[in-house]
Amino acid sequence: MDTKKVKDHKISEGENIFAKEEFSRYDRQIRLPQFGIISQTKLKNAKVLLVGTGGLGSPLLLYLAAAGIGTLGLIDFDRVDESNLHRQVIFGQNQIGQAKVEAAKNRIKEINPYINVVVFNEKLTSSNALEIVRNYDVVADGTDNFPTRYLVNDACVLCEKPNVYGSVFKFEGQVSVFNFKNREGELGPNYRDLYETPPPAGLVPNCAESGVIGVLPGIIGSMQALEVIKVITGIGEPLSGKLFIFDALGFETRIVKFKRKPGNPLNGTKPSLSHLIDYESFCGVNPVKEVTAKQFHQMKKETDVFQLIDVRDKVEYDEMNIGGELIPLPQLMEKYQKIDRNIKVVVHCKSGGRSAQAIRSLEEKFGFINLYNLTGGIDEYLKLLK
Repeated sequence: MDTKKVKDHKISEGENIFAKEEFSRYDRQIRLPQFGIISQTKLKNAKVLLVGTGGLGSPLLLYLAAAGIGTLGLIDFDRVDESNLHRQVIFGQNQIGQAKVEAAKNRIKEINPYINVVVFNEKLTSSNALEIVRNYDVVADGTDNFPTRYLVNDACVLCEKPNVYGSVFKFEGQVSVFNFKNREGELGPNYRDLYETPPPAGLVPNCAESGVIGVLPGIIGSMQALEVIKVITGIGEPLSGKLFIFDALGFETRIVKFKRKPGNPLNGTKPSLSHLIDYESFCGVNPVKEVTAKQFHQMKKETDVFQLIDVRDKVEYDEMNIGGELIPLPQLMEKYQKIDRNIKVVVHCKSGGRSAQAIRSLEEKFGFINLYNLTGGIDEYLKLLK
């Protein structure tokens, strides 16, 4: 295809949604017979919301921006940390400490100045999800916890938006497309058709707790970006009703097919759910008492009487610790008697996930009522000290 002819053709029709320079930028996509200027125009007119700008969000953002998505919405309430950099490739060393959405926006605008970027420096909740989601054509889920996955799914179903899902765990990744309506107008299954109920709280840790090989989110996030483009343009067959599973160690893939279930509470034969709920409670994530990094720092300055328990593993403890008594999470149930019941006990891990899990287990099994989770873990406390 002659790019100059494409330019002249579009300008002669009076369609000026593209800057002239964009035709050179997107030339290799436009040349594809299955794609062409029609698909590129669809991308230009599309609005895509990315929930999470971390490991999965990084490749999603980079490739969707480069592909020419007209509007990208970014929602995340986290800040860039050095531990992010081995997999969250959209960020650099000089952005540590910055809000992720702002840092990502700056990087995106360097890649493609012809797109619009909208940032939400906040947490996606049941209170704001519908208001945000309804303004976008497609949602891409790059989160790493079950409450937010169910929240994203339910908001997409209620707002009638397709949801491009991805997840990573250690050396395995998954991709699917939920709530997608095909050319015949048939609606595909959603996350609740695949996972009717969440696993028991704490059974499946996030990557901050279990670890993940750095390149895996890049692979899975890139696949998500491809599915977003397919959903918007109508080329190919999106992974609707299919769960793609990738094993990085064996370099093996498989596809699990699934269908809509009559019992789905959102859009089954007898829907019982017409609004967003408390997803923390739904996923069994009972709230625990917390103490912020600032409050903990003040406790130390005022020499309050308290016990500090570190539930990370020994390797993490030897690399960096803040003086807590080490009781690794796997040993906690056997060594719970080391925990004082008569004074305030602050429990911490790297970022707060494992310590919250530890507190719930101790409260449920042994009746502790004096445990407090250090919000953000040792990471947040060390940031405060810098």
